[in-house]
Amino acid sequence: AFEPPIDLSQDLDGFEDPNLECAPNEKYILDERHDSSCQPALTSNCTYQQECKSLRDPVTGTLSIEGPQRKDANDHSPKNHSEDTRINDKRNDCDGGHSNHDHGNASFPSHDWLDPSLQTHVPLVDVDKVRCIIRNIVRDWAAEGQRERDQCYKPILEELDSLFPNRQKESTPPACLVPGAGLGRLALEISCLGFISQGNEFSYYMMICSSFILNYLIFFISTQVPGEWTIYPWIHSNCNSLSDNDQLRPISIPDIHPASAGITEGFSMCGGDFVEVYNESGHEGMWDAVVTCFFIDTAHNIIEYIETISKILKDGGVWINLGPLLYHFADTYGHENEMSIELSLEDVKKVASHHGFEIEKERTIETTYTTNPRSMMQNRYYAAFWTMRKKCATKT
Repeated sequence: AFEPPIDLSQDLDGFEDPNLECAPNEKYILDERHDSSCQPALTSNCTYQQECKSLRDPVTGTLSIEGPQRKDANDHSPKNHSEDTRINDKRNDCDGGHSNHDHGNASFPSHDWLDPSLQTHVPLVDVDKVRCIIRNIVRDWAAEGQRERDQCYKPILEELDSLFPNRQKESTPPACLVPGAGLGRLALEISCLGFISQGNEFSYYMMICSSFILNYLIFFISTQVPGEWTIYPWIHSNCNSLSDNDQLRPISIPDIHPASAGITEGFSMCGGDFVEVYNESGHEGMWDAVVTCFFIDTAHNIIEYIETISKILKDGGVWINLGPLLYHFADTYGHENEMSIELSLEDVKKVASHHGFEIEKERTIETTYTTNPRSMMQNRYYAAFWTMRKKCATKT
């Protein structure tokens, strides 16, 4: 439920929405990484136009958030949900109504906010999504998440640094795409290395939060210091706590101020399904590098992901990957339009080879994902890390 100011006056009287309740028979499978809360925003009335529309002009190295635009109001079938999810809820976020935010100017003279009929229903699945986002904030934007970032992001950043040693001398910096960018920290760190960096994200929950951190904190906060905000990310975790203080401890965010991080001009975030957005002809052969971190197993069809990565890379471009193969739709058999192709790591590499990739480096990295470092339970992944290069097309 939300407090004022939210103008629900147009929907209060006689309001009834069949989508208020999520389907009771849906199967929810939770784990520490792919929590129910990380479900993508299911855009049941939205597909993507050929070009994303920029909401902020990237002129001084600041963030540009690019969002999907509606092309067909009757199209109810996004192809892939490239975001951390183990939920198979097909309803459009179960939001149940239309809210107009008017920044404190709302007035409700004829209604009492304690009236039970005015309580906005928030489905538990959406509450779980928010809890997941809060844990991702710790992973990406808190000092407490530094260890996980060092495990996951540092090997990728070191590899990019070594593969493009002369990027500062080039007239145009190399361009790197980060599908499944989440809250944007990895894409920002790549930008700080001197790359033109674009993150791609499908989840509205992730996009709203990353926009706040990367846009609001840059442009609308007068003081430019870290730790402006305090959250309590573990307050809902009642299991495996060593002490009450561990569960209730505050976390200050962000650990760095994005505006002072030294990002490269052209840093941006693009909202939309990875395959749909980047299969457009304008992206073909346009990227020097693609970085995927805990991403490729978010696909219904991982082969489509590999095809798209190969298509958008330049000849000689590199694909750096880190992550497991915890296929997000593996347990959705019997659900309409919930196809899942689950390849072994060996087969993933065979498919990549078929699409023109050669492995240059490969190893296993032990890491966690949004783990509470003071919890009695620590889930660990032995994630595959590789660098593959797209072979140059044979000239005839």
